[in-house]
Amino acid sequence: GIDLLIKQGEVHAMMGPNGSGKSTLAYTLAGHPAYEPTAGQVIFNGEDLLEMEADERARAGLFLAFQYPSAVPGVTLAKFLRQAINSKRKGENPEDTGIPIPMFRRLLKEKMDLLGIDHKFAGRYLNEGFSGGEKKRAEILQMATLEPKIAIMDETDSGLDIDALRVVSEGANRLKESYGMGMLVI
Repeated sequence: GIDLLIKQGEVHAMMGPNGSGKSTLAYTLAGHPAYEPTAGQVIFNGEDLLEMEADERARAGLFLAFQYPSAVPGVTLAKFLRQAINSKRKGENPEDTGIPIPMFRRLLKEKMDLLGIDHKFAGRYLNEGFSGGEKKRAEILQMATLEPKIAIMDETDSGLDIDALRVVSEGANRLKESYGMGMLVI
């Protein structure tokens, strides 16, 4: 029973008690295989999102920031981000050979500077040993790097102290202002 229109640059907050389906909605929109919609439709850029696979949804410009992001030991944040960019590029053009390393480094530095993130952060293994605030900063950096059209942020405030919450919210606001990103905050 939801009708929701998110326009470019708008931020919408969805609130409700635990167990009311907010995260289920987020995972369903992102294409998690454990969730199968039984009715309705989701129109995204003129196409039915529910007819797309999860990777197609991501390439179309949908991003999900998880409530509890997983650690990926052995894969640096920089390597993960470069692979994500290359996957997006390859999906748009199968002949694409990937972003050149010097261009990626400039891009990553630019995004980290925009968000006020120390450049050393990119060399750490993805979410391994990260505090709650560092995990959320890593997701904001992913959003900045991939520049989705709409970002769904699932309980972004979970596990954050007031300083980390301020940093993450400022980062999200910078992305909204810089790229016109729409956001659904759950």
